[in-house]
Amino acid sequence: MIYTLSVDFTKEFLDIKDNHINIGISSKPIKGEANKELIKKIAKHFQISSSQVKIKKGHKSTEKIIEILQ
Repeated sequence: MIYTLSVDFTKEFLDIKDNHINIGISSKPIKGEANKELIKKIAKHFQISSSQVKIKKGHKSTEKIIEILQ
């Protein structure tokens, strides 16, 4: 499944509507820490392994496209 993703750094939350995920994280976007945190949060929400969540586009952007492998 492919999702578009918007990242917010002001508060912690996770909201999914259709194929769009809005996520708030506390990690700063330094050396990939924010991407690691959002992958962990999404994996936990879907109750899957972190290795099943892939960032397809937008590694250095607040707008990303992710793929969840089933």
